[in-house]
Amino acid sequence: MGKVIWSPAALADVDSIAEYVARDSPGRAALLATRLVEAPDLLASFPRTGRMIPEFGNPSRREIFVGPYRIMYWIRGDAIWITGVVHGSRQVKSQ
Repeated sequence: MGKVIWSPAALADVDSIAEYVARDSPGRAALLATRLVEAPDLLASFPRTGRMIPEFGNPSRREIFVGPYRIMYWIRGDAIWITGVVHGSRQVKSQ
């Protein structure tokens, strides 16, 4: 069983998404932020649940979806590093 670790950048992504959604619906923004933060919990037991990120072509770089949002992560040893959360319509640069 692995440990899910959020990068500061990924947490900032969630905050930015919530702030944007809150302009129209504060209640929906809070619910969405909760869903985004809780969704990766499953990865501690099943780290390969998500699909490989097409832009990266690396089986250790994967993603899961919450609605239109991509939660990107990196499997490193026993740790699952959440590296970013972006809207699915946004371009992601391969690293």
